[in-house]
Amino acid sequence: MNTLLNPLSEPAMPARRILCLWFPRLGAERLLRMQHGLAMGPLATLTDSGNMQVLDALSAEASRAGLRAGQPLADARAMCPDLVVRPASPVAEAAFLTRLRRWAGKFSPWVGEEPPDALMLDITGCAHLFGGEAALAAQAQADCARLGLTLRLGLADTVGAAWALARCAGGQVTGGAGGDAIDAEARATRSRAARATGGKPRHWTRGGQAPAVSIGQAPAMRIAPPGQTRAALAPLPVAGLRLPEADLAGLGRLGVRRIGDLYDMPRAGLARRFGRNLVRRLDQALGADPEPVAPARAPMHFAVRMSLPEPVGLEADLLAGLDRLLPVLAERLRARGRGARQVQLELGRTDGSLQVIRAGLARASADPERIRPLIAMQLGEVEAGFGIDLIRLVVLHHEPVAPVQHRGPVVAGGGDRPGADATALADLMGRIGARLGLDALTRLHPAESHIPEKAALVLAAAWSEPSTDWQPPPGLMRPLLLWPPEPVGAPPGPTLPGGFRWRGQAHAVASALGPERVAPEWWLAEAEWRTGLRDYWQVVTTRGARLWLFFAHGAELSPGWFCHGSFA
Repeated sequence: MNTLLNPLSEPAMPARRILCLWFPRLGAERLLRMQHGLAMGPLATLTDSGNMQVLDALSAEASRAGLRAGQPLADARAMCPDLVVRPASPVAEAAFLTRLRRWAGKFSPWVGEEPPDALMLDITGCAHLFGGEAALAAQAQADCARLGLTLRLGLADTVGAAWALARCAGGQVTGGAGGDAIDAEARATRSRAARATGGKPRHWTRGGQAPAVSIGQAPAMRIAPPGQTRAALAPLPVAGLRLPEADLAGLGRLGVRRIGDLYDMPRAGLARRFGRNLVRRLDQALGADPEPVAPARAPMHFAVRMSLPEPVGLEADLLAGLDRLLPVLAERLRARGRGARQVQLELGRTDGSLQVIRAGLARASADPERIRPLIAMQLGEVEAGFGIDLIRLVVLHHEPVAPVQHRGPVVAGGGDRPGADATALADLMGRIGARLGLDALTRLHPAESHIPEKAALVLAAAWSEPSTDWQPPPGLMRPLLLWPPEPVGAPPGPTLPGGFRWRGQAHAVASALGPERVAPEWWLAEAEWRTGLRDYWQVVTTRGARLWLFFAHGAELSPGWFCHGSFA
């Protein structure tokens, strides 16, 4: 008897399919792409490991020379004298991986980054658009070949299985530290076993090397059919479970080499000996513990534009258009809790050219009244030509802005005053920065040093907050103006003279306060302090000058008197 299907029943959901794209030579091939096809020979990137430099990412030519990742640079030079090395740049490589994520969006809208060198794609319901999973994988391989990138991929029902297939399938279980060749046993353990047996290697079931195992798939494509994740993972090394080195070494000492060896082992015993992480990773790879693909968020972009029906050229018309765009832009910024730090006004002329005005704010804000004056003061420099028919306002840099809670009317007279002063100062710096550039405005911050000329740090005022706890040492005063020590004509000796000659003028001492002894920082070899200890005096002369003099005792140079600053 035929069974009728319920027309209201929901269709069965397709099996979840995860694609892992692994770029094992990402760092080296990024540098090769920057050479635009120029030959460089064997190339490797360097990273620091302890007190030595080791190879991080290798080009294909460097791998053919017998080099491997993690190898010390000195050993690599001995094996390959023609090796070209460059320092690894994690920031640049992360940016390159982000660009690859945008490329991978052609295969699925659900793409996540797996730093430092892999991408995870949820291609559920997408493979048929490319002719099937194998065709999709072949397309990804072809695209990467054109880009000059080495790609190894794995396709399975779970994130953990796809990760393991991309890195561990198609190779051997033993021999190295990761990737295709996994050595899960510590070197010290193997050495002790060899000594105990008189140099004869043990059988792999008793702590020796495991036999080489291949799953029989192509070296670049590893596709596990739907529902066959358990069988596809069984012959892979346990390093495919994304376990730390300590757990891999412990499993190796027990003779556990393959993931399939863990299937029939008691979970309680594994968790008690290796912690819950091993059991969790195994469940994630088999699909018992869900592990979603976390796609990277698209960068927040804020821009508004207005097309004019007729070209305009008057400054008042441009301001009117700006007044219509700014509230819309401010509303979008407030909705995301952001504040503009640098904005750009783009004015499109009828001849197709574009004029740009940039304005920076000393403090991020979404208030139109704080952005408008910075742009308005530069509109006079605009050349309208035959007219402007497009106005576009773009936020180039933005920052999170915390909401401000206003005080009540009872304490508004005193409590809100510091915030108002800070806002006014930020607006002033923005207006000055529109003319001179925000980088030209600096402020001083206290530094942890007792040396007078090193007691303050010079920071960019727009990108730093003023210090609120800068207190001079008790009982000590520092001059308002400080300059490099200038020689003073005075009789030799540490006793303060009654008169001296400085900058071509004779000065008589009216009053003095001191001395204050300042010692150099003995752990630093500074040429300015080769004169040794200094005895500082606050001197008021009969000419009305209030100077800061010191006597250098001359540890390495001849002693003498110097003027270091002025109090007024």
